[in-house]
Order: sequence, then C-alpha cells, then structure tokens
Amino acid sequence: MIYVLVTLLVFVLMEGITWLTHRYVMHGFLWYLHKDHHQKGTGFFEKNDAFFVIFAIPSWLCIMLGSMNQNYWVVSIGAGIAMYGFAYFVVHEIVIHQRFKFFTRSNNRYIRAIRWAHKMHHKHIDKEEGESFGMLVVAKKYWDKIKRDEQLKSV
Repeated sequence: MIYVLVTLLVFVLMEGITWLTHRYVMHGFLWYLHKDHHQKGTGFFEKNDAFFVIFAIPSWLCIMLGSMNQNYWVVSIGAGIAMYGFAYFVVHEIVIHQRFKFFTRSNNRYIRAIRWAHKMHHKHIDKEEGESFGMLVVAKKYWDKIKRDEQLKSV
C-alpha cells in the first residue's frame, strides 16, 4: 500500500516539478531545444521532443535500479514519474496539440480550459514573458474564461 501512495504522491509532485522545469530550464538554458515548439516549423518531429527522452531517464533508472536492488519505494518513484509522463503525453500531444488525431473537439470544461491555458502559453514566441507553465493543473483565470464563454453562448 505504501508503494501505491508513493507512486501517487510522485505523480502529484511532478506537476510542480514540470512547472519549474518548463519555466526555468526549457525557457532558460535549454531554450534551443524548446524554441521550435513555440516557433513551429515544418515536419512532424521537433527538437523539443528530446525532452521526452530526457524526462524518461530518471523514471527508467528508478524502475530498473530499484528493481535490481529490491528497493520498491524507488520503483514507485519511477512509476509515478512514468505515469505523469504518460498523462503529459496524452494531454500535451493528443488533447492540446493534436499531433495524433484521436479526437479534435470536446465540450469538456477541463479540456477547453487546459487548451486555452496552453494557447496563452504559446502566444509568447520567445522564452521571456511566458505564462501557464504547468500541464495538468489549470489556473483559475482560465476556468473563469471558459465560464464566461459559456455564459455568452447561453445568452
């Protein structure tokens, strides 16, 4: 049971780690890898895709080394990171950017709010003056925007 709790705790903590990494690393010293995500070019792949590998390494190492040494709390940390990575992939690549066309429209408030938050993040094409650096947690101002849109539609 403790391993499940560790996995879930790590999953939750990853949102904060993602925010910090996105704000200070991807929009900082590794901007050269992230830049093409904001200034879209041609082709399916981006340099930004390297972050999937970069972020998978700690997960893989925790799972592998934890298993080899029977340190299952370390495996749980790796599993939490992996679960967040999968959620990030689904939300960022499928739901927001639709790089894989599983669905294109949704009336779900959360999906609309998260897409709007990400759109506001991408309105900044340079690394400075960004906003909305997280992925799964949506700030109140974006929820409020979605509610205002719904109220205007119902009038």
